[in-house]
Amino acid sequence: MRRAIKASIDIQAPPEKVWEVLMEFPRYPEWSKYLLSIEGRAIPGLNLHVLLTDENGKLRTFNPVVLQVSPPNTFRWLEHLGVPGLLDREHSFTLEYHFGGHTRVRQAEEYGGFLTLFLWRSFKTSTANGFAAFNHALKKRAESRR
Repeated sequence: MRRAIKASIDIQAPPEKVWEVLMEFPRYPEWSKYLLSIEGRAIPGLNLHVLLTDENGKLRTFNPVVLQVSPPNTFRWLEHLGVPGLLDREHSFTLEYHFGGHTRVRQAEEYGGFLTLFLWRSFKTSTANGFAAFNHALKKRAESRR
């Protein structure tokens, strides 16, 4: 069973500027209150160390493997809870150029694996809220750099 959470936002900046903010991991603590930090290099096959907080202030860390980095359009990673097939999460950021020089950022996470059926309700709403908070913070940061 596969499930997905999606959120998008329009940013008044070209994809290259938004990409620059998105990939500047050490600066996340300056502007993001949801996705607190990413450590590591965005190179396919390498692992990242990600720290985030939910709307209740609970910290969570995970170590996804980078799947794709295609500047300035796509950044994807995959995380397995335990062994593959138990609970798998594929996260993606997609940046699309829109007429007038703005960027539509689409953030998505697809869930699969045995535990998805049982855990889906427990993280669906807080994850969607976290995506929205991150997207708004990304918008503010990218637009302030113009």
